[in-house]
Amino acid sequence: MSYAQKKELSGNRTLAIILVVGLQFALGYAIVTGLAYNVIKKTMQDLKTFDVEEEPPPPEQPPPPPKDMPKVPPPPTMPPSIVQMQAPPPPIQMQVAPSPPPIPPVSIAPPAPPAPPAPRKVDAARAKGDVRLLFSNDDYPPSAQSANAEGTAQASLTIGPDGRVVGCSLVRSTGNGALDSATCNILKRRAKFTPAHDSTGAATTDTYTTPPITWRLADE
Repeated sequence: MSYAQKKELSGNRTLAIILVVGLQFALGYAIVTGLAYNVIKKTMQDLKTFDVEEEPPPPEQPPPPPKDMPKVPPPPTMPPSIVQMQAPPPPIQMQVAPSPPPIPPVSIAPPAPPAPPAPRKVDAARAKGDVRLLFSNDDYPPSAQSANAEGTAQASLTIGPDGRVVGCSLVRSTGNGALDSATCNILKRRAKFTPAHDSTGAATTDTYTTPPITWRLADE
């Protein structure tokens, strides 16, 4: 037998084995399926014809006879007592007086500070001073001497609170500028006054008008 024939014979045998196994499997499946169907069918028929009977309950047992209990004499009967009920007292009515309205708070103002003492009244006084002794022959301006200038001046002075002259203006001129200038310069440098004071006694500013001041050359 050739190799090709052996191979073909082996293939046919394998195919035959597969067919036999498949046929047995199909036959077994059919048998099992048929048997299962018959069993289920018979079981359903048995269920249809089976009657379930309930068992009757067991008879009730009579209770055991009671044991001998000691005899207890009945309680003595007492005649009903007569109870006198007193009428309840009338209810007590409480009257509450209405509470008074709240008193608004009173604001107490602090006491006013004491009034300052009244200023001490005094008589107002003018500035006082004397300017007549402030001038001498040595104060004659040289230019006025050379020009033989003479004349009378009168000044209005402003006196400060310290008594010093703070302002000077001529209300009467000598006619010579050197003499007028010398008049105010000497008054500002040398004059010292008692300052004026008001009604409270405080020093204040004042004005003062000088007496006539005459410039005259000495006779030779």
